[in-house]
Amino acid sequence: MDKFLETAIEEAKKGRLQGGIPIGSVIVYKGEIIGRGHNKRVQNGSVVLHGEMDAFENAGRQPASVYKACTLYTTLSPCSMCSGAILLYGIPKVVIGENKTFSGDEALLKSRGVQVDVVNNKICIDLMESFISAHPELWNEDIGE
Repeated sequence: MDKFLETAIEEAKKGRLQGGIPIGSVIVYKGEIIGRGHNKRVQNGSVVLHGEMDAFENAGRQPASVYKACTLYTTLSPCSMCSGAILLYGIPKVVIGENKTFSGDEALLKSRGVQVDVVNNKICIDLMESFISAHPELWNEDIGE
């Protein structure tokens, strides 16, 4: 397994241990992680702090040239909000741990020239399936249903 996806999974597990939703993400520039995070909506009472958004927040302000040379790894297919941030900052490649439990805005990303690689990692799938089964109401809130 890719070491950056492994790190995103570590972030997802950290979020779950904190009582949150197990989605993690990392942003990689020239082989180095510049931002990492996990879904903190529950922990912080936030409406927007998905895993990808937390990774962006932790990467901080970067020159456009940096973000335009990054790869974003996420354990779950990015929602509309996170896909919008990916497009806004010009991330050219997204590696998705899984899209079996939730299929986000991959078509939008692809239509705008983003390379989207879905690996359907068993750990990512198991994390989400067990969470959704145990907390369907919290999951529906997270995806806006």
